[in-house]
Amino acid sequence: MDVIQLLPDAIANQIAAGEVIQRPASVVKELVENAVDAGAAKIQLLVKDSGRALVQVIDDGCGMTVTDARLSFERHATSKLREAADLFRLRTMGFRGEALASIAAVAQVEMKTRRQADELGTLLLIEGSEVKKQEPCQAPPGTSIAVKNLFFNVPARRNFLKSPSVEMRHINEEFVRIALAHPDIYFTLHHNGQEVYHLPPGNLRQRVVGIFGKAYDKRLVPVFEDTDVLKIDGYVGKPEFAKKSRGDQYFFVNERFIKSSYLHHALAAAFDELLPKETHPFYVLFLRMDPSRIDVNVHPTKQEIKFEDERLVYNYLKVATRHALGRHSVMPTLDFEAENTLSQAPPRPSTHGSTTLPSAMNSGEGRAGSPSPSGTSAPPSEARRHANNLRNWETLYQDLPETEDPLSENAEMEFSGEPLVIPSRLDAAETEQDRTDQRTGLPPYQIHGRYIVSQLKSGFLLIDQQAAHERILFERYRKEVKNQSGRSQQQLFPHHIDLPAADAELLRDMLPQLQALGFVIEPFGQNSFLVQGLPAELAERQRPERLLQILLEQYREDTDLDFKAHDRLAAALARSASIKRGQALTEEEMRTLIDRLFACELPYRSPFGRQCFLNFELDELARRFEA
Repeated sequence: MDVIQLLPDAIANQIAAGEVIQRPASVVKELVENAVDAGAAKIQLLVKDSGRALVQVIDDGCGMTVTDARLSFERHATSKLREAADLFRLRTMGFRGEALASIAAVAQVEMKTRRQADELGTLLLIEGSEVKKQEPCQAPPGTSIAVKNLFFNVPARRNFLKSPSVEMRHINEEFVRIALAHPDIYFTLHHNGQEVYHLPPGNLRQRVVGIFGKAYDKRLVPVFEDTDVLKIDGYVGKPEFAKKSRGDQYFFVNERFIKSSYLHHALAAAFDELLPKETHPFYVLFLRMDPSRIDVNVHPTKQEIKFEDERLVYNYLKVATRHALGRHSVMPTLDFEAENTLSQAPPRPSTHGSTTLPSAMNSGEGRAGSPSPSGTSAPPSEARRHANNLRNWETLYQDLPETEDPLSENAEMEFSGEPLVIPSRLDAAETEQDRTDQRTGLPPYQIHGRYIVSQLKSGFLLIDQQAAHERILFERYRKEVKNQSGRSQQQLFPHHIDLPAADAELLRDMLPQLQALGFVIEPFGQNSFLVQGLPAELAERQRPERLLQILLEQYREDTDLDFKAHDRLAAALARSASIKRGQALTEEEMRTLIDRLFACELPYRSPFGRQCFLNFELDELARRFEA
C-alpha cells in the first residue's frame, strides 16, 4: 500500500502560513509591502485589538483585474517574476507569491480592488483558503484588504500570541520600517479608532521627525557617500543621544529593511570611543547598489541578505560615517599643546551628611556618573606617592583587631568563590541572623566604584552595589503597585512631554501601574502627556522627561522576560532608579544598602538574574596562598 500522498491545498497553505505569518505584524508587513509595490501614493493601516480582530490596508495603487484578484490568493502566484534570473534583478518588496495564500489559510479575508480604467471593482471573501464569494462591486481605485480574526481556525497558534501591547509593538516596528523606507508615500496608522501615525509625504529628515518626534531634528547627522559600487545616504544620531536599547537602528538596502550584525559592527567601529559604554547610536541608513551584487532570497522573512563583497560594503559604511561625524564636528579633536597623558582628573566628590545619604538609598536615585574618589588634581611626586600609599595601607589595617590573625591556620571558615546557597526560607532567616552576629564592626568599603566589601568574622562578603539596589527597589516597587500605596509629590508646574507614537502607546498601557507607584500623568493630545506628579522620592532627583525616557527603554527591553505586567514595571523602574556602577558611596550609604538587601525576601539575585553578593571564607583563602 502506498504511503506517500500529496497534501490537500488547505493543509499545505496552513503549513506555509506557519513560516510566513507568525503574528499580526507579519500580516502588516506583507500587505503594506504589496501596497508599496502597487505604486500607491497613500497607504492607510487600520488595526483593531492589536491585529487579532482586524488588520486592514487601504491603498490607491494600480488595483487588479478580476482574474488577477483571484489568482493573487494562489500559492506561488506573483506578478514580479518571470524566470529564475529575475531573482537577482529584484527592486520590489514581496515577490514569492506566498503571502496572500498563507494569510487566507488562517484568517477571514475580504478584498475589494479596482483599476483606474475599470468601472466596477471585484469583491472576494475567503475563509480558511475557501472562496466564499466573488462578485463585482463598487470600489475606489486601488485595493483594500481586511484580514479578520487571525488564526480563527488554528486556536493553538492564537494562544501563542503575546499580550496586546507586545503585538502592537511589533506592528509599530513593521510599519515604521516601511514608512522610513518610503518617505515619499503618505502613511497613516489607526489602532482601535485612534490615530497613531500621520505621516505626509516629504523627505527622509521630515519622516524621521514625524515618527520619532521633534526632538530628533537636532540630533541627526547626515551621511552621504557616492561611489561606483555603492551609494550611502541617511542619518546617524549624535553620540550624546545614544541609548542602551538597540531598537532605533535601521539599515535599508535598495529600500528593503535588513538586519545585519556585520554592518552594525561597522557603525560601532565608526563611533569608536565616542559612545558611552554599552550604548548604541541611532541611525537610518540607505545602501543602494546593483541588485545583481546582492541576494535577497536567503531568509524566509527577507530581512537578511547576502552581499557579493561584504568587506567592501563594511569599509565604505565605516568611512562614510566617520567622514559625516568629522564634517559636523562630532569627532573629538586632538590638542597637541596639552599634556594629554596627565590631564587633570575630576575633583573628588563632596561628602554628604548622614541625613542625605539614607534618603538616596530610599529613593534609589543616585548620583549617576559621579567621579571616582581616587581622582586627584595633580600627579604627586615619587616620594609623595610612596608616602600616600603607606598611609593608605596603614589606614586599611588600623581597625583590624590585633588579637587575631585573620589568616592564621586556626581559622575555621571556608572560602568558596560561590554565592551562599540557602535551601529554604527558615535556613535563610537563620543564616541572615548568623551573618548579622558575625559582623566585626569594621566599616564596609567600596572598590572600583562597583563593589562593597563587608567584613565578617568568618570572612567577607563582596556585594554588587547596583544588583543589590535593584533587588531592594524591585521588591519595594512591586509591593507599592500591588497595594496601590505609592506616595506622590505634585509638581509646581506640570511638565508637558511629547513622545514618539510607539512610546506614547506603551505609556498609555502603563498608566494604571504608574499611578500606583505615585506618578500623576494625564494624556494631553495625540502623543502628548502632562506630568503633574512623581513618586515622592524621585520628584527632586530626576527630570520627568528623562525619567520616563529611561523607564520606557527599560520596560521595552524587559517585555519578553517572564514577568507579569506589574513586575515588569517594577523591574524597569528599579533598574532606572538604582545606584549605578562607578558611583561613589559613603559608609552610611553602604551600611544602609547592606541592611536593606538582607531584609529582602530574596536577597541573592537582582530581578534580572545577576548575583547580588558572593561569600568568601578564610581557611580556603589561606590554603590558596599556601598552594
